[in-house]
This record gives sequence, C-alpha cells and structure tokens, in this order.
Amino acid sequence: MPDALPTAAESRLDSAIRQLKFRDPETARKLAGTIARVTKEIGRSPVSVMHVCGSHEQAIAKFGLRATFPKDLNVIMGPGCPVCITDMPEVDEGVALARQGLLIASYGDMLKVRGTVQSLNDAQADGADVAVVYSASQAVELARSTDREVVFFATGFETTAVATAAVIRSNPPKNFSVLSAHKYIPPVMEIVAEMPENRVEGFLAAGHAATITGWGIFEAFAEKHRLPVVVAGFEPLDILAGLARLVELVRDREPAVVNMFPRCVTKEGNRRAQEELWSVFRPVGGRWRGIAHVPNGNLRLRDEWAHLDARRRFPIDLASLWDYAPSALTADCICGDIMSGIASPSNCKLFGKECVPDTPVGACMVSSEGTCKIWHQYGGHPDLGAL
Repeated sequence: MPDALPTAAESRLDSAIRQLKFRDPETARKLAGTIARVTKEIGRSPVSVMHVCGSHEQAIAKFGLRATFPKDLNVIMGPGCPVCITDMPEVDEGVALARQGLLIASYGDMLKVRGTVQSLNDAQADGADVAVVYSASQAVELARSTDREVVFFATGFETTAVATAAVIRSNPPKNFSVLSAHKYIPPVMEIVAEMPENRVEGFLAAGHAATITGWGIFEAFAEKHRLPVVVAGFEPLDILAGLARLVELVRDREPAVVNMFPRCVTKEGNRRAQEELWSVFRPVGGRWRGIAHVPNGNLRLRDEWAHLDARRRFPIDLASLWDYAPSALTADCICGDIMSGIASPSNCKLFGKECVPDTPVGACMVSSEGTCKIWHQYGGHPDLGAL
C-alpha cells in the first residue's frame, strides 16, 4: 500500500521542524560571508568582540565556527564560565565546612576547583562528605533523606540563581542551608569594558541569561560605554547571525542593543523569575577569580533568609586550611587574563602540559564551560579551510 498522505497537523509540524534548522550549511556560509565582508568594510585589524558565555565558546569550538571567521576578526571569550570565576575564598568556605563535618552538595565541576589550598575533591579524599547534585532541588531532596546538616554550595549566574531562589522559597527542611557563590553578569561587563588593556568593540550577550533579565537591561550599558550589544542563542546559526549583526553595528558605530534570540528573549525578560530572584538575593560587591572586585557582582541571601544562609548559620574555620600549601604551579596560571579577554589559552605555558582536564591547575581547565578545557577538547583555531 502507498504511504498515507500526511495530515494537515503533520504538515504543520514538518514545516515547524524545517524552520528550526539552525545548522543549515548554506545559511552558515552566507552568514560567514557577511561577517567577512563587513569586517573588511570596517577597515582595521583586528576587530575585537567579546562573548560572555561558556556555552557560546562551546558551540564555536564544537562546530568549528572560529575557522569561518576572517583573520581580522578576534572573537574573545570573556568571564562567562561560572565555575571559573568562583573566587578562591568562596571555595575555601565550602572546603572548611566539609572538613568541619557538614555534608556539602554542589555541581560536579565545582569539586575539582581549588581554593587557596584545597578543592572539595581534596577534602573528600581526606574523609569529608561531598555529594554531586544536578540541581538545587536535588540538594533539597538529599537534605530530606538525612538528619545531617546539608549545605548546598550554590554557584552559577542568574540562570541557576533563580532555581536556588525557588527552592529557598519552597520551605526546605530545617537541615538545609545555602552557601551562595552566585554571580550576576551585567556588572562584570562594566568592569571588562573599563579595563584599559581591552580593545573590545562590542559584546555578544548570552541568550539564556537574557531570558531571565530581558535584553532591555543592556541599554544603559550600551549608552554609557558607546558599545553595541547583541543577544544571541546557542545554535551555530544563532551565533553566526549574532556576530554578523554585531560587526554591522561596529562598522556603523551604532551603540545599540539588538535581540537576535527573539524566540526566547523579550525586552522585559521573565518577570516572575526576576521577582523570585530578587526576593531571595541581594547584589553585593565581591571578587571574581582572576578578574577584579566587581561591584554588585555577587549574589548573597537577604536578611529574611538568614536562617538558610550557611555563612550566618555556621562558624567557618578558614584557619584550619592554613596547614596546606598551594601548588607552586598556580603562580604560573593566567586564567585571570584569559577570562578578562587579555590572553588566550595558547599564551599559557602550562596549557596542555602541566595543566590538562584530568589534572587541572587553573579553574579554566576544570569546567566544561572553561575556555582552556574547551580549547583542549576541540582546539582553539581549527583550520578547516582545506576541508
């Protein structure tokens, strides 16, 4: 029997799927041609733009997009890896609490990141209890399954901070608390833009964070620094389209904010999520690893949630860590310059030698969103011209 003709509903579904072809090679070639043409029209070299998201770097490396960029376009990864920018004293707090006998729950990448002297993995090897969780809600489930005190070492940007806020507002068990190392992206863009060593002429903003905050949050930044911002998604064509629009704005000297991820991002963002976020957290100044003190860049629990704040609930004996000497190699690590966009992994003498994913020295080699680990896995500037 011949195949049955598709129903109208099936045809509409096929059409929708076709519209979601974000990896179409022909469209990618056209976008790459646009990027090359507009970069040439700018008439100087290099033209430097920065993205501030590890997921963007993952996609650029995984799909070999950097090989399609013109040589005069320098696409830099900024401080977009939440694990990498978690500062050493914050890791020290988690390590100290683990060594004091509390059960620490955190995301897997965080276990390898060293503080001043130790990582959570090191503490676990010495007998401390450390559990890997995949979500804030899983940490709450862990607390419900035990009588022990469970501290959720919470890291990540506003995207994951919203999830932490949601569990805090959901009446978690009394043996649950949060050690917040959450960060807020918009303030660090101000810091990077003001660094005298940087020559960044435009920013590619992360679509998932903008889903929460909305693209309108970048308007004041663009106006103040006279730099364009383009919000982009994470499929190859999302990134190429975002870069094509960004270099057009650089060419035209137009400090505008353009949303190239409209299927997820609005100007206002997710207001319900914003209400949850700011009802639990307050922005405070603090250091981002290797970068600088970032005013309003850290998220800490508000006073009304002090009973769930591990910093206020438990004494944290940081002096107990002083007996452990840091690795001499950490003095040669340049993760800070890499996350600031001043250097690339290939500029580091440890990269791929003493510092590899199995034995990382710097935080950038730990996380799947870290520049060094991504470049080690996929290569930094693949030459696909002969393919």
